[in-house]
Amino acid sequence: MDFEIRFKSITRRWLMNVYLPVVLIVVIIAGVACVVVRNSYLKQVKNAAEEYASGFSALASIDEDYFTLAARDYCEQFEAKDKIEIMIIDKNGEIIVSTSGFERRNLPMPDYESAKTAVTGSAYWIGKSSAGEKILAGTYILDDKQGGSNGAVRYAVSLSVCNKRILNSCLLIIGVAFAVLLLSAFSGIFFVKSIIRPVREVSAAARKIAAGDYKEELKSEYTDEIGELCDSINYMQTELKNAENLKNDFISSVSHELRTPLTAIRGWAETAKMSVNEDTGLVERGLDVVLSEADRLSNLVEELLDFSRIQSGRFSLNMRPFEVSELLYSAVSMYIELAAKRNIEVNFSIPKNDVIVNGDPDRIKQVFINIIDNAVKYTEEKGQVLIQQMAEEGCVRITVKDTGVGIPAQDIDHVKEKFYKANNSVRGSGIGLAVADEIIKQHQGLLFLESVEGVGTTVSIVLPTVIPLVEETEKIISPTGEVITAKEETNE
Repeated sequence: MDFEIRFKSITRRWLMNVYLPVVLIVVIIAGVACVVVRNSYLKQVKNAAEEYASGFSALASIDEDYFTLAARDYCEQFEAKDKIEIMIIDKNGEIIVSTSGFERRNLPMPDYESAKTAVTGSAYWIGKSSAGEKILAGTYILDDKQGGSNGAVRYAVSLSVCNKRILNSCLLIIGVAFAVLLLSAFSGIFFVKSIIRPVREVSAAARKIAAGDYKEELKSEYTDEIGELCDSINYMQTELKNAENLKNDFISSVSHELRTPLTAIRGWAETAKMSVNEDTGLVERGLDVVLSEADRLSNLVEELLDFSRIQSGRFSLNMRPFEVSELLYSAVSMYIELAAKRNIEVNFSIPKNDVIVNGDPDRIKQVFINIIDNAVKYTEEKGQVLIQQMAEEGCVRITVKDTGVGIPAQDIDHVKEKFYKANNSVRGSGIGLAVADEIIKQHQGLLFLESVEGVGTTVSIVLPTVIPLVEETEKIISPTGEVITAKEETNE
């Protein structure tokens, strides 16, 4: 199995944060289970031994003179001699008889010593016999009715069988724990590899995309978060590819937009230079063209600067109240002559009622010029451009409707995006409408388009209005101390 553990890798994090805690928990559980099993077996042995020894409790009521004889009789009649050894201890702590029949002397009995001082009168001990065998021994004192004691009963049982069972049970527990850890390791490795492999593919694809290779596409076999990540990378790749195409188209378009006026300026400048003192009319005509094309270049550069300011968040507005119709008429009048030369009819009637808007008049005029310029550009000869201003409740609506080529349905939702041009046959940078939309948004207004390809386009601009209030008087104190009352019209 190809499995690599890198420093600061997902595999290492899984190993340190997941697998090692699992190992620790499993080891602790296995250890506790082994202790529980050991104590359970020992308790069973101890209970069985005490049950066998309980048959000798009747010796407590035997007279001292008959105690030794009765003890021997009990030991001879004991039937479980092959399972446990019972020893009878007299008052002096000497073993007087044993069920094994062997004479016991100087035998270490720590359980007997503990039982003599214990409140319960009993105690048990686990250790090794004189032969080195692991045993469990226990003692309980034989208390008589007069508050004295005839001696004690001590049992001893071998733990060899019990220890084998404990060992087998612990080995089984350890085997299960090891199997759990092994299964966890393999499942964890498989899971980590199922993450690492697509992550590395995503990383490799991202590097290719960053290097400009937009042909890379990830094929995801998953429907979870990994699949979503692959889909997001593919979506990013598509968007970057589209952005790259838009950027290239934009550069091509702007280059063309710059080259055309520069070519005209250079050509007419050379013509005017050669015609000085020879053809005054040609020189004047050439200078007019140079000035016109210079204005066109200036407008294009200003449009690019505005877009840059918007992108960097440095776009600012000089807000003040202004009358909309005068600004709109000023923008319309700039295109009446141009439209007439192309045999395009421009219709606009100045509304009777003034509508006041709080905003930056220069920026709003810029929007009007951009919209009207597009309408005239995309309207063919003998077409019509209709411009209307309508006051509505709390706002004013300006519509520019043309009978031009229209916008295809698949492009209508993208024409306000930066660098996007639905028609590349007409001059333009592709950012004018994006700048116009941002300006209207910053005036708390709306700009939206309706278009039918081959029929025409309607652009609507909605701006909030302010209501002129009743005239108020303002007190102004002159330098001489005289109070002058001046009337002032305020707006909300």
